[in-house]
Amino acid sequence: MGFNSCTDDVIGTSISDIHSAIIDDNSFVITGMPVRSSHLRSRSSIELIGKVSAEGYGTLESDVVAQFMPTTTIDTVGVHGGAQWVDSCFLVMRVGSGDVIGDKLAPMRMDVYKLNKQLPNPIYTDFDPTGYYDEDDVMGSVVYSANDLSLKTEYTSAGTTVNYYEVKVPVPVSYARDLFNEFKSNPSIFKTPTDFSSYLPGIYIKNSYGEGHVMNFYDIEFVSYYRKYEKLDATTDTIYPAMKQSYMAVTPEVVYNNNISLDPDPGVKLMIEAGDAIVMGPAGYEVHVDFPIQEIIDRFNAGSDEALTVINGLTLKIPVSEIENKYDIAPPQYLLMVKEGYRDKFFELDSLTNNKDAFYAEYDASGHVYTFTGLRSYILDIINNKGGIASESDMKFVIMPIDVTKYNNTTSSSYYYYSSASSEVITKIAPAVSRPCIARLNLLDATITLTYSRQTLY
Repeated sequence: MGFNSCTDDVIGTSISDIHSAIIDDNSFVITGMPVRSSHLRSRSSIELIGKVSAEGYGTLESDVVAQFMPTTTIDTVGVHGGAQWVDSCFLVMRVGSGDVIGDKLAPMRMDVYKLNKQLPNPIYTDFDPTGYYDEDDVMGSVVYSANDLSLKTEYTSAGTTVNYYEVKVPVPVSYARDLFNEFKSNPSIFKTPTDFSSYLPGIYIKNSYGEGHVMNFYDIEFVSYYRKYEKLDATTDTIYPAMKQSYMAVTPEVVYNNNISLDPDPGVKLMIEAGDAIVMGPAGYEVHVDFPIQEIIDRFNAGSDEALTVINGLTLKIPVSEIENKYDIAPPQYLLMVKEGYRDKFFELDSLTNNKDAFYAEYDASGHVYTFTGLRSYILDIINNKGGIASESDMKFVIMPIDVTKYNNTTSSSYYYYSSASSEVITKIAPAVSRPCIARLNLLDATITLTYSRQTLY
C-alpha cells in the first residue's frame, strides 16, 4: 500500500495564479531474492582467522594466505656475530579486544606454513590453498585464546589508546638468520613486495584445532630479536642482548586473502529456501532486487507536461528483522546497493559509491532499518541522459554486506574567530569480511519515496 501527499500554496496575485505542490509518492514496491555470494574479492586489510559455530547463524571458518611487505633496512651495524647473533623470531599478530567473536576463553591452535609458489592475483574468498604449501612442513604453531590476562593496553595510535590481544607464533630462528644473510648479500630483493615474493612467496595461516571463536587481526608482522655491540666511549662498550626488529609485515599493498567457508544454520537455510531476503557474511548471502525505477519515472512524468516539476529526492528504507543467535551476531553495519552488472567492477577498481550506480546505508540499530539516500542522481541520470527509458541493467541491483573505512576530516577557520568542523570521509569500501553478520530484509515493508515539487499555472 502507498499514498501520495502534497502541500498546496497559492503564490502571487497576477493574472495567472500559480498552484505549488510538494508531493511524496511512496506507492512503489521492491522485490528480491537471496543469492549465495562465496566468490568475493575482499581487498580488506583485515585478516580473519579461526572457526566458530553459533546456533541461529551457522559455522564460519576462515584462514589466510598473504605476501609480505619487507623492511627496506635490516640492522647489521654492530651485529658482530652476523646471523648467529639473531637469537629468536616470531610471527606476531594483534587483534582488538572487541574483534573476537565467540567464546574468548576457548583454546585454539594456529599453524603457519611457508608458501612454495606465487599467489594468484586477483584472489577470491573461495580460494583453495591446497598445493601452495607443504602440509608436512609447519613453519610454526601456537595454542592461544583471548584470555583477558593477556590483554594489552599500552598500544597507542594517533593519540588513541587501544586494548588488544597479541598472538605470538614461535618460528625457527633459521628463518630470521636466512633473511639476515639474504639482506647482506642481496639487499635489492627487499626494495619491493614483488621482488621479495620471489624469495619468499608468503605464508598460509590456518586454524588446526578448536571452533570457539574467530579473530579479526589488524596487524601481522615477522619480528626478530638479536644482539648488538656498541662502543659507549673510549673505555666502555656493551652488548645489548634483546634488540627487536620487524623484518616484514602484511600490509594493504601486498596480495593477501581471507579463505572463507560458511555453512548456514539449518534454520537459516529454511528461511533462504523460502525466499526470505537474507543478507549474511562473510561470503554468505546477498539479495538481488528489482528496483521499480521505470514505474517511478513514469509516475513522475505523468502530468508534468503542463507543469514545472522538479525532483527533490528519492530514498529507499528497508526495515530489518534481527535473527536471534548464539553470540548475538548482529546485522551488517553497512549495506551496499550496487547495479548487478557493475558489482564485480566496483570492487576490482576499489571504487566508492557515486549515487548513480552504487549507494550505501548504515544500519540504524535503534530503528532496525537501513535507509539508502542520494538516489536522486540515479533517477536524474536516466531522465536526462537516457530519455527517461531505464534499461534492464538500471533496474537490477545487488544488496550486500560491506566493510566501510572512514576517517575524520577536520577543517578550521580564523577569519574573525577560530572555529573548526569535522566530517567523515569514506576511504574504502570492501565486501564484509571483518566479522560474522546476519539479518532478514523485510522487502514487503520497504518504502521507496519519490519527493518532487510541481508548479501549475491556472
